[in-house]
Amino acid sequence: MRFTEFNFHSNLLEGIEASNYENATPVQEQVIPPIMAGKDVIASAQTGTGKTAAFLLPVMNGLLTNHVDGKVGALIIVPTRELAIQISQHMEGLSYFSHLSSIAIYGGTDAQSFVAEKKALQMGADIIVCTPGRMIAHLNMGYVNMKGLQYLVLDEADRMLDMGFQDDINKILQA
Repeated sequence: MRFTEFNFHSNLLEGIEASNYENATPVQEQVIPPIMAGKDVIASAQTGTGKTAAFLLPVMNGLLTNHVDGKVGALIIVPTRELAIQISQHMEGLSYFSHLSSIAIYGGTDAQSFVAEKKALQMGADIIVCTPGRMIAHLNMGYVNMKGLQYLVLDEADRMLDMGFQDDINKILQA
């Protein structure tokens, strides 16, 4: 199936074409339509099969077509800073021709990064990619507003649970 067949927003299609995507992988074909229809999805596939784009593309499309500016529209929780950076970079390429904003929020950075993260959470970056511990740090400060949240993605949820993040994830879900 070609990406043009998913009926994505034109700005997102430009990013897809610029990223040299033409045909969807099997996991993308199975996951994108239900997410675009507003359904919850649990997906499992091997590394390198396009899982990141399988959730990023419909989330981005939804935010391009139905999102209130100034609110966090999507929260993607990941187990490691490396994965947060990777997903954020992937999104940068796909969103290049759109107005969508995003930020990767993870520990091990300096105070200047923490201030930028705080501002993104307060001003409502469209997509937040975060590790559980760093998001908890921001939640504990009391300024995170998730009232406009439309999408929640737990990437590598099994790994996060194996790493002992269940309580942190539950606290984030409550927020």
